[in-house]
Amino acid sequence: MEYGKHQAPARYESGDGCLTTLVRIPVRIVVLVLVLPVRMVWDALVAGARAADRILLRPLGRALAWLFEVLVAIPARWLYAQVLTPLGHGLRWLAVAVFVWPWVALWRYVVVPVVRYGIVVPLVRLYEQVLTPVGHGLRWIRQALLVPAGRGIATAVKWLLTVVFVMPVVLLWRYVLKPLGLAVAWLAEHLIVLPLVWTYRELLTPLGHGIAWLLDLLVRGVEAGCRGLWAAARWLVTVLLVSPVVWVYRRILAPVGREIAAAFGVAWRVAGFISRAVGRALAWLAWHLIGAPVAWAYRAVCTPVGHFLRDAVLAPAGRAALAAGRTARQTLRTARETVRQARRDAWRALVGGEREPRPREPEGLSARTLGSTTTVPSAAPEPEISLRKEKSVQQG
Repeated sequence: MEYGKHQAPARYESGDGCLTTLVRIPVRIVVLVLVLPVRMVWDALVAGARAADRILLRPLGRALAWLFEVLVAIPARWLYAQVLTPLGHGLRWLAVAVFVWPWVALWRYVVVPVVRYGIVVPLVRLYEQVLTPVGHGLRWIRQALLVPAGRGIATAVKWLLTVVFVMPVVLLWRYVLKPLGLAVAWLAEHLIVLPLVWTYRELLTPLGHGIAWLLDLLVRGVEAGCRGLWAAARWLVTVLLVSPVVWVYRRILAPVGREIAAAFGVAWRVAGFISRAVGRALAWLAWHLIGAPVAWAYRAVCTPVGHFLRDAVLAPAGRAALAAGRTARQTLRTARETVRQARRDAWRALVGGEREPRPREPEGLSARTLGSTTTVPSAAPEPEISLRKEKSVQQG
């Protein structure tokens, strides 16, 4: 009883009535029936895509990467390092030798000397020896003669222009044009401007204010009428159109949409559980029908047979192949050395060659005859490995 008392208000607070609860379960059952095949197909496609990625796409990608590395990248690197780089160095050297060095030599050994000793040096000497003294003389003549004469001529011309042109214009402006302009301005101000200002201020301004007041009254009346019409139209639209649409959306469409969305979510999760259960059952059947027999056959039959073939056939065959390869390589090496020696001997027999220098005997061992061509009858041969007497005496 206490549990029911505490749980009932929460159910009624959520806003779900009895009709909604009764409709929800059939809707979810129908949606589950519709969604279950789609979810099973989706899970099958996902499992197939993952299996294809692990079994086919990744090995295929690694194989394609290896093929690209072997067939494209390594030849391209070798071509770049062994062919294109030396060719580029050679072309660069050739281009420098053909297009750069001739112009550098022409500039360094022809243009610069010609310009320096044929143009610059004569011009510098002409400037220093001829033009500079001439310029100094002309400057002295200008400062000593031309500047005073020019100042006097400019003063005379200025006085003449002032007397002939400036003074008449100033007198005409001061005593004729200025008084006449002042009189005309006084007449215009008292006969035209003052009447116009009085007309604007006393007649036109009050008339404009009255017209503006009438227009303002008309505009306010029109605005009040439009505002009332707009309020009435808005009220009619709200009552006849907006309120029914809002009520239908809030009371019918929104609950139905929420229920359908919730039903699809629940159905999708339940279908996932069912799909995974079916998948595990199929996997269990596949393992017990195919995987377990294949694994038992591999462990009980293929592995012993493979070990027997490896130990009894492949290992001896490999050792024999290695021994045969070593023997063949040794034979080829011996034959190659024999042919090389025979070629050297034949070449010496045909052309002749220098004799190999014999090792010189030590000077201090006069009694040793090993390796010498002469034989001393009275000298006793020394042992092949012996020390000098002086060193043995010092060491003793």
